[in-house]
Amino acid sequence: MKAFACISLGIMAVAACISHAAAPEPAIVPPPGQWTIDTKFTHPQQIFLRSGVENKPARFWYSIVTLTNNTGREVDFHPKCELKTDTFQIIPTGRNVTPDVFASIKKRHQAMYAFLEPLAKTGNKILRGEDNTKDIALIWPDFDDKAKEIKIFITGLSNELAVVDHPIAKDKDGKPLQIFLRKTLELTYDLESDAASRSDANLIYKSRRWVMR
Repeated sequence: MKAFACISLGIMAVAACISHAAAPEPAIVPPPGQWTIDTKFTHPQQIFLRSGVENKPARFWYSIVTLTNNTGREVDFHPKCELKTDTFQIIPTGRNVTPDVFASIKKRHQAMYAFLEPLAKTGNKILRGEDNTKDIALIWPDFDDKAKEIKIFITGLSNELAVVDHPIAKDKDGKPLQIFLRKTLELTYDLESDAASRSDANLIYKSRRWVMR
């Protein structure tokens, strides 16, 4: 556990160094060839059910994103999504989430999202036009009950890239290694609850912005 904590703190320290070193920001007016998918989202909510081999009760969080490709062309789609807490916990979408969790979410929202898909099965292309809009469920197991803020990062919605020097690592010639950053949607929420009242957790939406990450 101590080793894991040290690694996590090290990752956060590197990220902080990059952030304070004037990390690039997404272009206000994208140059020719760059695209960004139109994105709508629901705020995270809970679902509670028995899951896994031991059929133990568990709490999950999920959000539904709706993606429409209005770029005028078919685009590649290689998504990645993480939930990060202010207690340094980082949870990739789908970790320890069994198919029955998604099935329960899809049943709950069948009337609104008849063609809902899990992120892992959305394919690697988004065809153009509203007729090819995708509704995707992002699902996480319950996170640290000490967390007071969470951030959701969704990458793969744009092909915009930036390259920065690693603040610490060097190559064999002593030059900084390069880090490739992708345009990423960041959603931030405050959480007003503790472990005892998690079922009544009140998520407060703070912001939506595009970052290079």
